[in-house]
Amino acid sequence: MNQAMPELSTKEELSQSEQELVEHLFKAYQTHEPLQESDYEGVVTDEETAYQVQRHLTELKNEAVGGYKVSLTSQETQDMFDSDSPLYGAQVKSHFVSSPTTLYRSDLMEPLAEVEMLFTAKEDLNSNDSLADLLHKTKVAPAVEVPDSRFSDWFPSLSKYMVMSDAAVGGYVVYGQEVDADQLFNNVDELADVKCELFYNGEKLKDGVASEVLGNPLNSLHWLAEKLEQQGTPLKAGQRVSSGTFLLPESLGDGNWKATFNKGLGAVFFDVVAD
Repeated sequence: MNQAMPELSTKEELSQSEQELVEHLFKAYQTHEPLQESDYEGVVTDEETAYQVQRHLTELKNEAVGGYKVSLTSQETQDMFDSDSPLYGAQVKSHFVSSPTTLYRSDLMEPLAEVEMLFTAKEDLNSNDSLADLLHKTKVAPAVEVPDSRFSDWFPSLSKYMVMSDAAVGGYVVYGQEVDADQLFNNVDELADVKCELFYNGEKLKDGVASEVLGNPLNSLHWLAEKLEQQGTPLKAGQRVSSGTFLLPESLGDGNWKATFNKGLGAVFFDVVAD
């Protein structure tokens, strides 16, 4: 694909090696030809630089940001990536898709499946919002996030800063019916009790619970709102947030996928097919 590189408007200055990483990530995003992390050893060594690389990469995609995904929201996944906090990735609007849908293998690289709770902001969110405020200011939906990376053999060996640089290994987010969160849940604590089951070709793979997500998915949403505000890109009305996985991810094989949720949250259905 010989699409010209869009011009960057981001004011942050990158070093030559950081700029090359951005361009190589964008090329891999277009062509689905994976990169080798070893080729970029020492290029990104801190969080600030990693998010700068991500912002430049997002601009090159030349598409509106539809929302975000939050990763490393359990102790187990933080330990895997040697982290003591979550991280986020900006997701372009076209990569949030409603259930039921079909994902095509040619649009994917090394995808996984994660079961999550998705929030949609009904109004701008900020760091002063309490969890109860967030409950009233959002819609909620069941979701399966399909993390995917521009690096080969990425899970769980990709370094934390490369995960950040690569838009938190964002792929697609398939989401179900959205409803006002405060219509479905009477209080904040109820969100932590949501349980899910993940099925592949009719066979149950595993189950999970929302409390795996920082104790409550609303904690993840609050963390993101605060983080984005600190970085000068606050969470806006209409943007969606895939808030963190209820369970350890599964490799995404071709076939039929389903995730079901209790508490009236609903279900997500999609197929993965070869072209």
